[in-house]
Amino acid sequence: MTETEPTVLLRQEGAAGTLLLNRPRALNALDLPMIAQLDAAIGRLRDDPAVRLVLLEGAGGKAFCAGGDVRRVREQALAGDAAGVRAFFAGEYAVNAAIASFAKPWISLIDGVCMGGGIGLSVHGSHRVVTEHALIAMPETAIALFPDVGTSFILPRLPGALGKWLALTGARLRGAEAVEAGLATHFVPRDRLPALRAALLEGDAAAVDQFAEAVPPGPVAAQRPAIDRCFGPSSLPDIQAALAAEGTDWARAQAAILDRVSPTSLAVTLELLRRGAGLDLAGCLAMELALTGPVTRHPDFAEGVRAVLVDKDNAPRWAPPGDVAGFFPAIAA
Repeated sequence: MTETEPTVLLRQEGAAGTLLLNRPRALNALDLPMIAQLDAAIGRLRDDPAVRLVLLEGAGGKAFCAGGDVRRVREQALAGDAAGVRAFFAGEYAVNAAIASFAKPWISLIDGVCMGGGIGLSVHGSHRVVTEHALIAMPETAIALFPDVGTSFILPRLPGALGKWLALTGARLRGAEAVEAGLATHFVPRDRLPALRAALLEGDAAAVDQFAEAVPPGPVAAQRPAIDRCFGPSSLPDIQAALAAEGTDWARAQAAILDRVSPTSLAVTLELLRRGAGLDLAGCLAMELALTGPVTRHPDFAEGVRAVLVDKDNAPRWAPPGDVAGFFPAIAA
């Protein structure tokens, strides 16, 4: 990308509207200008009768979209800029909602890192295509945020306790594992993407089915019984007790993750998913937006982003856990 090139490139190619997230040095992480560009592009693509489908990709070869620019959000939170924090999340969630209601096929080609905000740009669309190089995760508890971008609607609706496991631990799904778990819809090897892309430019979303390979039961299916046993309980102490009783290397690894991430974030996330299971997407996005204020003001958020993304010492000093009921002030239980 050049200095003058937009960070979101919108083109019409054949019968497709193509969107390229074009901030490769930042792994295509979303900032507010990118969100505004996406919002404007969605309006144009929705209303253009010549556009039969939308194709979303990430530039640079390493990432589809690594998430949102939470370092900037941290700076705003530390400066007391509540309006700036809210503007970022409100804009991002409006784009998520617009994708969910988009009447044409919305096809994401995920070849590389896709986390947080990247999931928000893809999971609400009709087709989420992953390659063997895709890496999918919602790692928010590690920075004391919470699974957002509408995943409080998506995660509770995954099979069994998969959503709770992914949300609490930030577990990373590689390639076809994302199809197994239900976050992706199709698996297409990287070397077939150019041919798939060319077919999609003809305007026929069915090309995805023609290029996709079947995903047989794999690592996620093999681990499902243990995931359901250990992450099925509704409280954190019960989950931790189930992991201790499981007694396997996998269970010990999950317990270590829960001990390492923000305890406040774990409590918020559990309550978020409990409530999200009973709300529609609009209700979930409204709940998430209401949470962004108190969560980003909590000291764990600034500390988590510092430890993981700023100083990168991976040694956060969390505040003691407390009652998070007040984080959900205007939302029906």
